Amino acid sequence: MATQVVMKNRRNRARRGARADGFTLLELLVVLLILGLLATIATPQVLGYLGGAKTDTARIQISNISAALDLHRLDVGRYPSKEEGLVSLVRRPADAERWNGPYLRKEQGLTDPWGNPYVYVFPGAHGDYDLSSFGADGAAGGEGENQDVTSW
Repeated sequence: MATQVVMKNRRNRARRGARADGFTLLELLVVLLILGLLATIATPQVLGYLGGAKTDTARIQISNISAALDLHRLDVGRYPSKEEGLVSLVRRPADAERWNGPYLRKEQGLTDPWGNPYVYVFPGAHGDYDLSSFGADGAAGGEGENQDVTSW
């Protein structure tokens, strides 16, 4: 009885041939077409989230740098001068006797998510100092990912 079942399975396999072993070219093309359509629909959404994430990251970094500037002021008695710039949060300025830094861990934290340095203006037009990033385009103004991110 067992031999008959084995023989029957072998005959069925032989009758089907190579068609049961894989997919046809048409089936593969249909799957690729569907995947392409899904990628076309999803890509703009993902890119929009990526741009928004960089803007949010810039806001958080500006907040962290602002807190470091306030700590610098408490220790040294003043905000860094325009000449000293934000680097004085990482490296001790020559004339800062009571500097108790570094106030930021790495100098790379002084660049925005698009690779441009943050703009530090002292004294500021909107407060004691102005801290900003010009966004993805590196120019003042703009919308979306190109918008300015400021401390005020």
